Amino acid sequence: MLLAILIGLPMTILVTVLALLIGSVLALPLVAGLRSHNRFVWLLCRGLVDLLRGIPPVVWLFILYYGISVGVIRLTSLQAGVLGLGLVAAAYLAEIYRGALTAVHAGQWEASSALGLDRATIWARIIAPQAWRAAIPAYTTFAIGLLKDSSIASTIGVAEIVFMSNHYARQSGGSITVYFVAAAVYIVLSVPLGMLSRKIDIRMRKTVTR
Repeated sequence: MLLAILIGLPMTILVTVLALLIGSVLALPLVAGLRSHNRFVWLLCRGLVDLLRGIPPVVWLFILYYGISVGVIRLTSLQAGVLGLGLVAAAYLAEIYRGALTAVHAGQWEASSALGLDRATIWARIIAPQAWRAAIPAYTTFAIGLLKDSSIASTIGVAEIVFMSNHYARQSGGSITVYFVAAAVYIVLSVPLGMLSRKIDIRMRKTVTR
């Protein structure tokens, strides 16, 4: 039973990692837009974030897989799953980034400018490290949630843990035990992420206080 479920483990990790990477990158222009003083840019990014967060991820997956996969353009179930979850991740991570940047004291910006540092140096050496430290807990929590949300990809045929669990349950007569085993696998995957997050946070706090 466990081996049958673990067949879907690599796909679960792949979907989670790729969606998180897509979301992490796409969130950067979104958060820049959310901080923009240009009203049109702000409204556009605000609308995109609210739209992506307001519609359930499974609906986005259906739209991408069944709606866009027509004619010449055709997404595989994996591509649609990763892209759909990645777009939703971008919206949530943009808000996480925005909150982390807000947590950086305004005096840091003023002091950096007073020292004559250029904008790129201010962002790379002063603001980003402090913002990242503030974002780590929320970022990791979202990553754990995304790991579990990767199970949604099973609805469009991605052979991850839940898909393989359903497949095994049908073949073995529908025993509920298989889903308890699948739940245990998710726990085994999630707990180390939480521990790693706390360890990184503690290390970064010690670095800041030196």
